Amino acid sequence: MVKITDVARRAGVSPSTVSYALSGKRPISDATRLRVQAAVRELGYRADGGRSPAGRRTKVLALAVPMRSGVHVPVVTQFAVSVVTAARAHDHDVLLLTEGEGEEALRRAADTGLADAVIVMDVQLQDPRLPLLRSRGLPSVLIGVPAEPDGLTCVDLDFRAAGELCVDHLARLGHRVVALVGSPPEVYVRRTAFARRLVEGFTSAVHRHGLTSAVHPCGTGRDAARAIAERLVRELPALTGVVVHNEPLLDPLIDAFERLGLSIPGDLSLTAVCPSPLAASARVPVTSVAVPSAELSTRAVHLLVRKLSGAPVPGATLLPPRLTERASTAPRGA
Repeated sequence: MVKITDVARRAGVSPSTVSYALSGKRPISDATRLRVQAAVRELGYRADGGRSPAGRRTKVLALAVPMRSGVHVPVVTQFAVSVVTAARAHDHDVLLLTEGEGEEALRRAADTGLADAVIVMDVQLQDPRLPLLRSRGLPSVLIGVPAEPDGLTCVDLDFRAAGELCVDHLARLGHRVVALVGSPPEVYVRRTAFARRLVEGFTSAVHRHGLTSAVHPCGTGRDAARAIAERLVRELPALTGVVVHNEPLLDPLIDAFERLGLSIPGDLSLTAVCPSPLAASARVPVTSVAVPSAELSTRAVHLLVRKLSGAPVPGATLLPPRLTERASTAPRGA
């Protein structure tokens, strides 16, 4: 078994310096900290992370949620609070990892024993964190499904089916020209799994119903809402149905379309994929597919606790979407 003295020898520092570099209890220079981390990786050292000699765990779960551009913080906060609540029900605390890229934070959690297991959010189709999760012994559950989920435990809303369900609803109401106002552009550039899959579902349903359509990423704020509304009306003058996958845009989009002379739902039906409270509290309550943050978080914690106990868990769990009709949708021409 690799000891802290082995790491100290490899890094050329004292064992106490290794301890401080890994725990953060005292300031250590960046150069020294990097040497210690390199030695930890090379030797495969595992700190005890507070475990007793009998193998007692830390009773800490890490939540890896990178705070990147395009992430809607209020929704992330809902997930984090739900994870903490579910973890406390299992007598666990939660360590929040918010580093932008996330790989280094996960490596520290794995190599230093800061947490027994990790929940990973903001999953990309080709997520750079996956090799680390597969190579380290840290149990994990992903809220999100990458392109190749083999060997991983994942839970998520079925976003592809959610995109299809929104289009199916608009098509049943007689709408023939529809658009998707999507997440900010950087979310698609990162190939974020949930955003890409929703576009796939939207496009698939559009083709199945033979509709005319457009898909546009969109930033947040009133200026972005005004610009996308003007573009859609200009490019699709017969537009009567819109799907929104960008929570902060709900009220700004309603305002922007109304300023262009389009009433909701009289001229334009609006649907969204977002948390139910946001849709219900919009200026015109919006027909929506709910993003069940509490259920997803609770399931992720439950799966992780089962993994820690050695119980078998499924590879991927996709929650079926549920659409709630509100005042923002109506038959075409109603």
